[in-house]
Amino acid sequence: MEKHLDDDDFIVSKTDLKGRITYGNDKFIEMSGYSEKELLGAPHNILRHEDMPRIVFKLLWDRVQSSEEIFAYVKNRCKNDDHYWVFTNVTASVDKNGNIIGYYSVRRKPNPDAIETIIPIYKELLGIEKVSGVEASLDELQSVLDKNKVTYDEFIASIQK
Repeated sequence: MEKHLDDDDFIVSKTDLKGRITYGNDKFIEMSGYSEKELLGAPHNILRHEDMPRIVFKLLWDRVQSSEEIFAYVKNRCKNDDHYWVFTNVTASVDKNGNIIGYYSVRRKPNPDAIETIIPIYKELLGIEKVSGVEASLDELQSVLDKNKVTYDEFIASIQK
């Protein structure tokens, strides 16, 4: 079953450098279906839905490990196998010297039209990954962006409007 965020909902979580959850707000806990105790210390990919192409997470990690923010559409899996879509912004958390000490993610309700746009793209990317791997999936994503004459960031922003 699909769960939905309300327009004014925000899911917030923090992870350490290895992607282990160090904080989750009440909405994060509620939507995931896990208890706070189950989430804290768990790898964030505990929520990874099998419909998500790995290339999306590779892009995410590449960006945030370089202290760049990234926006993405993510389908998350709940403890009971329900799911929900989010429009996420992930950034690196840094100390006073600029060293990355973790990651911070804020998620909100995605534009339903954006999800209708992204689902077939993710399905295609996932199929390519299963046959040819993540690099081939990246090539396909770049092809989609090139056809639309946009960067990844421009594409993601344009469909959220």
